[in-house]
Amino acid sequence: ILGQQHEHCHNTFLCNHRARPLSFFRPKTRPQQCVARGIELAMEIAVGAIGPLLPKLGALLVGEFTLEKRVRKGIESLVTKLTLMHAALHKVAKVPPQQLDEGVKIWAGKLKDLSYKMEDIVDAFMVRVEDGGEPTNPRNRVKKVLKKTIKLFKNGKTLHWISDALEEAVHQAKQLAELRQRYDQEMRDTSVGPSVDPRILALYTDAAELVGIEESRDELITKLIEGDDWLKHPLKTISIVGFGGLGKTTLAKAVYDKIKVQFDCGAFASISQNPDMKKVFKNILYELDKNKYAQIRNEEWEEKHLIDELIEFLSCKRYIIVIDDIWDEKVWEFINCAFSKKSLGSRLITTTRIVTVSEACCSSRDDVYRMKPLSDDVSRTLFCKIVFSQDKGCPQELVQVSKDILKKCGGIPLAIITIASLLANNHQIKPKEQWYALLNSIGHGLTEDRSLEQMKKILLYSYYDLPSYLKPCLLYLSIFPEDYKIMKIKLIWRWISEGFVYSEKQETDLYELGKKYFNELVNRSMIQPIGIDDGEDKQACRVHDMVLDILCSLSTEENFVTILDGTGRKMPNLESKVRRLSIQNSQIDVDITRMTQMRSLTVFINNVVGKVSDISSFQVLRVLDLEGCDISDIGYVRNLVHLRYLGLRSTHVEDLPTEIKKLQFLLTLDLRGTKIKVLPSSVVQLRRLMCLYVDLHMKLPSGIDNLASLEVLGTVLLYDMDLNAVKELGHLTKLRVLQFHCDDDESLGKALKESLSNLYKLDSLDIFVRGGDINILSEDWVPPLQLRRLAFPMPFSWFKTLPSWINPSSLSLLTYLDIKVAEVRSEVIQLIGMLPALCVLEIMDVSKFYEERVVEMSALSSVALFPCATKCHFFCIGAVPSMFPRGAALRLKHLGFTFSAKWIARENIDLCMRHLPSLERVEVKVIKEEASDREVYEAKAALRAAAEDHPNRPVLDLH
Repeated sequence: ILGQQHEHCHNTFLCNHRARPLSFFRPKTRPQQCVARGIELAMEIAVGAIGPLLPKLGALLVGEFTLEKRVRKGIESLVTKLTLMHAALHKVAKVPPQQLDEGVKIWAGKLKDLSYKMEDIVDAFMVRVEDGGEPTNPRNRVKKVLKKTIKLFKNGKTLHWISDALEEAVHQAKQLAELRQRYDQEMRDTSVGPSVDPRILALYTDAAELVGIEESRDELITKLIEGDDWLKHPLKTISIVGFGGLGKTTLAKAVYDKIKVQFDCGAFASISQNPDMKKVFKNILYELDKNKYAQIRNEEWEEKHLIDELIEFLSCKRYIIVIDDIWDEKVWEFINCAFSKKSLGSRLITTTRIVTVSEACCSSRDDVYRMKPLSDDVSRTLFCKIVFSQDKGCPQELVQVSKDILKKCGGIPLAIITIASLLANNHQIKPKEQWYALLNSIGHGLTEDRSLEQMKKILLYSYYDLPSYLKPCLLYLSIFPEDYKIMKIKLIWRWISEGFVYSEKQETDLYELGKKYFNELVNRSMIQPIGIDDGEDKQACRVHDMVLDILCSLSTEENFVTILDGTGRKMPNLESKVRRLSIQNSQIDVDITRMTQMRSLTVFINNVVGKVSDISSFQVLRVLDLEGCDISDIGYVRNLVHLRYLGLRSTHVEDLPTEIKKLQFLLTLDLRGTKIKVLPSSVVQLRRLMCLYVDLHMKLPSGIDNLASLEVLGTVLLYDMDLNAVKELGHLTKLRVLQFHCDDDESLGKALKESLSNLYKLDSLDIFVRGGDINILSEDWVPPLQLRRLAFPMPFSWFKTLPSWINPSSLSLLTYLDIKVAEVRSEVIQLIGMLPALCVLEIMDVSKFYEERVVEMSALSSVALFPCATKCHFFCIGAVPSMFPRGAALRLKHLGFTFSAKWIARENIDLCMRHLPSLERVEVKVIKEEASDREVYEAKAALRAAAEDHPNRPVLDLH
């Protein structure tokens, strides 16, 4: 069979898809790679629906060799048609929906439904040939699957079911193929038609109308022409970066208008997403000299000719040029060819929404200006100036509703101006109920109000510029409520479970790929990062209210996510197939038991009784997240055989059913905060499990070394585990993240060190040691080369001296270090400061902790220390800012240290912070330590004065 049928099927699929379908049949293949390949978004969802189906059909052809000949040919025909339609959808994906013919939309929607239906059929069939466990011998495993498959197909009902389902799908695909041909010409002709760019209005805004821009304008001007000798400096570029609608173009125009008289010539050129470079260069030349180049827009010039003309014209001139709205680094590299770095006194200003583009434009990060939302006071001033007349303020009855509206606007000038304009009616104040109606509409009707169309276009520019693999990742954020803090790690595991993170390479680290997706959304200013973890890695994110509203509308329109939040959004039609459901309001009463095609269920309310009490019929459910819900019985999960993500964090669940072993596709299991005390032994049969979160009070079963796919394990209690269990850890060679508690036991430490030495992929290690001195990691331990995070967070466990393996050569990639040492000396800080990638340092001198004293640090000796550090917190250590020599710690944003008040009496005390240019926050614990009350007062005053003297005016926290 394998020699005849497989060869035929393999060749057929290979020709159609350039893939390796046999890999889908091998038992070792990771399920997410079978499920998630090729997923891309078009028409918001259609490509994303068909993407994962194609390789699954190929796998069906390879593995299910007893299918009838007519069905097999039907599948091959289906694959061919879907592949052609998949390619057509890629083109449609690049066009905003409002510019598409209605027939194309209908066709894409039908194709999406067919893709979902087919994927469900194939997945259901794959479950039937799976069994609860896998033999350790790969050859036996293959035989077992083959045997079960043959046995299964001896059942006439099963064969009849799969044949009928596939035949029906093939027939439907033929109809869709005919529709595709009908609309093919329309899709070929589809292009972005001419439209007025709403951003152009920013170029013609009267300066008198601008509010709150003066401070930013003057700051940028200072950067551009700082000092009396700025005319002698070579060409300098300043890049303004920020989210759409923050006013980048307005700010750049204000700066340009203010200082252009100080230059020989100037130009303001807008680029946009898909620039015609000839047109751009012609516009710049025309702006520079309208008389000389009066007819250039009608002339045929080659790009090289235009660049040469620019270089010649600008030679020996002092110029200022604004390049507005750059979307691509390569575009900037091309434009930059026309500007000589030797042009003394000349200046370039660029604007962009993308951080990496802004950095590419500048020679230094200091030349990147990050736009910030308007403050509350400035937002209110701008809002009132538009809505009310100059001599009247906001009426008292409208104060609260106006505050609520401004909160929704989030300091984005575009949003404030647009919303305020809706309320302005020849300075006649609209009734209060209309204000509240508008406030409520912002939460769910932003895209439904035609008067908000211009703002919607600007916000959607960034969305349509996203690559296809990022669009479903961004739309997925519509699942989460407004102002919700979305944890990065959780989001990435959910993306993986949904199939949004994929790779053609079998050994690709999907989590690392998901991190790249997350960082790219941050880079494109689509999400707002929150918090700093190791290596400036963002812990979480939020979505701006205006952006979230658009995402929710797109998701609802394309049936990507159904949101039940009580805001008045369209309620789901039970006749339609709800794919992903987000329940955010306990008052909504919807019978979800009929939504049998649901793939994802997320609940954000505590009281879920009656809503998720019986979801055992959800045969294709992949993600179930019940974090924080008031539930205790989850026996129904045994039937959710397609489940990839099961989130039970902070629920009242007391027992995990032994039938959990049936969930052979499960990738993530989060049990933190539950009442489970003992995990059933069947957990170790979840051989595809990649992420397992447990609590310290949970006892793990023996045999955890069977979880060969595990990448994340935390937090495990090793106090009562025998040495065999510790040794089992060493077999989990794919572990990237490990968190555990243990005793400082010599025999345990030896076994633990051996196990850790086998975990060569480990990049994050948290060790909680009970019992004082840490001896479990001896001096000869060799940490994994790619270790990025190392933490010993237990406050009462420490090293007597800094371990010798903490050095630049052993920990060259370490970005986060949390450590306690019995006695911290300057040499210790000096050595840690040499770690080349260290971004965050938390260090404590334990010997001074109990005495409420502080150890004084002498000045460090090298300017090359802490090159990447953004946060350093020294507990019980007097690491005053002057400890860092000038040139060290240039990126340090957050500094924490302890200060003895009695030191203030010294004549040589130096608290200057000015040499730390990036400082934003300083946290100081002032220890009285035999000092007088006056000295304490003077110490605090001196610290405040030092912070005030810093150009950044860093926030000062005194304790």
